[in-house]
Amino acid sequence: MRWCFGFIIWTAVALSFALRSYLIAIYDLRANVSWKTILSGYLIDFYLWGLLSPLIFLLARRFELRRHLTVNLFIHAILSAVLSFVVVAVAAPAFWYLGYPNLTNNPTLGALFRNTVFSPFYIHMGLMNYWMTLVVAHASHYYRGLREGETKAALLATQLAQAQLQALKMQIHPHFIFNTLNSIAALLHKDVEAADRMIVQLGDFLRMTLKRSDTRTTDFAQELEFLKCYLDIERTRFQDRLLVELDVEPQALKASVPNLILQPIVENAIRHGVARQTITGCIIIRAYKKNDRLMMQVEDNGPGLTTNGNSDKSSSGGIGLSNTRARLKQFYGDDYKLEIANSKGRGVIVTLEIPATDEGRNER
Repeated sequence: MRWCFGFIIWTAVALSFALRSYLIAIYDLRANVSWKTILSGYLIDFYLWGLLSPLIFLLARRFELRRHLTVNLFIHAILSAVLSFVVVAVAAPAFWYLGYPNLTNNPTLGALFRNTVFSPFYIHMGLMNYWMTLVVAHASHYYRGLREGETKAALLATQLAQAQLQALKMQIHPHFIFNTLNSIAALLHKDVEAADRMIVQLGDFLRMTLKRSDTRTTDFAQELEFLKCYLDIERTRFQDRLLVELDVEPQALKASVPNLILQPIVENAIRHGVARQTITGCIIIRAYKKNDRLMMQVEDNGPGLTTNGNSDKSSSGGIGLSNTRARLKQFYGDDYKLEIANSKGRGVIVTLEIPATDEGRNER
């Protein structure tokens, strides 16, 4: 493919120079020359330079002008002169055969080389071809380096994003485990069977999370299974003080979501909504599609936002909500919403809106 492209380029250049020389000869010099003769000569000359192009590209890489400019510039000046003499020397017999106007019909060997190899015109053409090819070679090397740099930068950015996401997930897990172990420790003094059941449930949850530790995204159906496993632990802890309602549309179950994206929000709702009141707490989890968006909501019947517009959830939620925002930023940039507001009755509602896609089940 490269050879074909190079052939087309050198042919086009030869045609351009041949046409210019032919028009000058016909209209300015009033010379009787053949278009075929002039075109053939230029094609021979430029095709020879085309064959030397890989060598010039190699020399351009070996003696880059951006490194040691003075020395490498001098080296290229010598190389351009040498290759110009070589090309003209190889092409000289063809010029003689074609009967170029500046050659006699039967030139001697000395006359042949004097009018070609040592001709200022042919030397100038050779130098021009070398430096023109050298400029293209440097531009090509620079462009290739730029593309490779962009590719490496994109790869590093992806690796950095994955590392940041993994770090955020690793922060969530100890936070949840610490709270659960505290609950188990408290239950051991009140209800040993409940504490034992909670340990088993925690083990089940940890097995699920470890099994999917490398998973970046999952469908909402599996995210819901995680939440159910987590809520089983919290039900054991709060017993009759925690009610859970699920309002999930079937269309939302196949939507792709970041792994464990809702668990910190639900944990925050229980911590600041259910745990801080003596009446029965209720957590409502909703999920539905709205146009091309996936809407997820976690609502509680806790004390709600404070009068100054701030929420204990947003200020004290700490790792949970801050990591959720950070993970959403990594996944979707600015194409997401995470809003915290008072619900119509009592409590707080957290609304999460992301693009609705069904692709990438268990994406790693």
